[in-house]
Amino acid sequence: MTRNLLQHKKTILVLGTALTVFSLGHAFAEEKKQETVQLKEILVTAGRTPIEEGKTGRAVTVITGKQLEQNQVRYVADALRMVPGFAVSRTGSYGGLTQVRVRGAEANHLLVMIDGVEAGSPSDGEFDFGELVSADIDRIEILRGPQSAFWGSNALAGVVNIITKGGKRDGFKISGTTETGSHNAWLGGLLLQGGKDNYDMAFGASYRRTDGFNVSSFGNEKDGDENLTLNGKVNIDLSDTAKLDASLRYFNRTADNDGTGPWPNDGYILDTDEQSKTRELIGSIGLTWTALDEALTQKLRFNGSDAKRKNYDTGAYVSGNQGKRYTGTYQATYAFDTPAFGDAHHKITGGLEWKQERFQQLATEADLSSPWTDMSQFDEHKRSMYSFIGEYNGEFVDQFFVNLGLRHDVNKDFGDATTFSLSGAWAIPDTNARLHSSVGTGVANPTFYEQFGYIPNSFIGNPALKPEKSLGWDIGLEYAFFDGLVVTDITYFNQDLSDEIVGTMNSVKNLDGRSKRHGVELAATLNLFHGFTAGGSYTYTSSRDAESVIEVRRPRHSGSVNVAYTFYEDRARLFGEAVFNGKMDDNVFVTGLPPRLTLGSYTVVNIGGSYKFTDKLEGYARIENLFDKKYQEVYGYNTPGRGAFAGLKASF
Repeated sequence: MTRNLLQHKKTILVLGTALTVFSLGHAFAEEKKQETVQLKEILVTAGRTPIEEGKTGRAVTVITGKQLEQNQVRYVADALRMVPGFAVSRTGSYGGLTQVRVRGAEANHLLVMIDGVEAGSPSDGEFDFGELVSADIDRIEILRGPQSAFWGSNALAGVVNIITKGGKRDGFKISGTTETGSHNAWLGGLLLQGGKDNYDMAFGASYRRTDGFNVSSFGNEKDGDENLTLNGKVNIDLSDTAKLDASLRYFNRTADNDGTGPWPNDGYILDTDEQSKTRELIGSIGLTWTALDEALTQKLRFNGSDAKRKNYDTGAYVSGNQGKRYTGTYQATYAFDTPAFGDAHHKITGGLEWKQERFQQLATEADLSSPWTDMSQFDEHKRSMYSFIGEYNGEFVDQFFVNLGLRHDVNKDFGDATTFSLSGAWAIPDTNARLHSSVGTGVANPTFYEQFGYIPNSFIGNPALKPEKSLGWDIGLEYAFFDGLVVTDITYFNQDLSDEIVGTMNSVKNLDGRSKRHGVELAATLNLFHGFTAGGSYTYTSSRDAESVIEVRRPRHSGSVNVAYTFYEDRARLFGEAVFNGKMDDNVFVTGLPPRLTLGSYTVVNIGGSYKFTDKLEGYARIENLFDKKYQEVYGYNTPGRGAFAGLKASF
């Protein structure tokens, strides 16, 4: 009890610091107006064509690469913990399987793209955020709510688009990072950027390894992670009206795991010698050309991905799979103005998309040598889909903004589907307020696992499954105080899911009825005087399935606070952040225990700082989990204790 009380006091101290900063901003806002710097609006991909951040009605969050670097974020999942509406669950150690749920939806309802290429696994439809380090990221664009009208299946609850760093057209630059710290962790990163008048290119390489810690409550074996990521991008001006771009990303990871034991330890996470190895290659090539004085823009693109995952137990291969995905798209956008009608600007887009996915279970030596093995279980499965896409963007009298999307999927495996999206924003005249709202439908097709099962035959697929469907809407108000020193946003969301796919004893089925999710997202950013900045978020989420049962790993209450201070002529910076996760249910598969237990709430505090020795060299340090909080994000899996890290960054 004393420990809990101390923890609450420390949390209150962090929150109090943020409130103090807010109070200072209020008291001195009028005096320091001239010191406020207005940030340039960022273009976000809230549809098939770019839209300025303030001109979309969708719930959008943008995390810049500069923010990731300043706050020394090493895994993208840790940055997403600060985003309203997001819930992150990691199975223990660094690099462990990491699921992200948005607005109470499932992990495979969030579409993840890297440089516009879909990156989720075809096997289970999810993206494992445990593999995604932040070293080469330029920014992260996050859309909440159904986005299937623009991005298809799996964008049922939202989209995360990772945009990596590109080249420069004003010469060449080399940047490097090295870091060491707790758990025998080491990080090395290198980024080459350059170009000339008609091209630019970038190549990034990062390697991070850690011995980790024991995620099991038994034994003492450490569970580590080794991650190598290579990334390349190029942009070439073929002419004044035609541009070619390409990207290629290679990822290789080895993560230690602990598995569940047999009876009498059935269901407990034991100190086993298990490993998972993942190798993934994704790439794209695209051509963009304009005509009619740039009124007409056409884009042709081909994306591809190939991922192979293998699991080992005591060095022996026990299971694995390989998934491939190919996508081809063509779209044309025509922009025109109607000065006599609402002083309006319009963009109309039409497009075609083709997608093919392939999946195959990989046999073990025991499978190949056994006379009882049904080898058809290792056949390659393939499915294809064609889509027709339409979009309209309109701006009226420089205050009303409308976006409409419509998509029709032709799918012989699950039947055709039509989805829509409508959003609007109103910058209310003579105020600092912006009203925004969106409504749309989403669809998530059954995964290959759900269709065909999992080897060995402990999990049987259900080929009769129907796609999950969703209708969601939100409405919010953004308001800027003190000439933009403080910006707040409050959003209410409501999203129903029909035909939800749930597990049975050894298979899956569609639930009858509707699963209901709703809640409120609050966010605030403070850009104060004399180098003070702060921010915070809070989310209330209610998520129940069609049988009115609370869904697991979705906290009802969650939030974050961050504070930073830059001083000494912008050469020194200190920061602190606290992430709060409320109580949440989780499944339990331990013999003799209830099928569900409630995981306790927790608050994790991180602090750090940096100092620029010269314009070319910077040192930094941080402490993660400052108060050594003990908690669980997934039942049975321990989480990292206090850790200290330090490093250097240089550029030439």
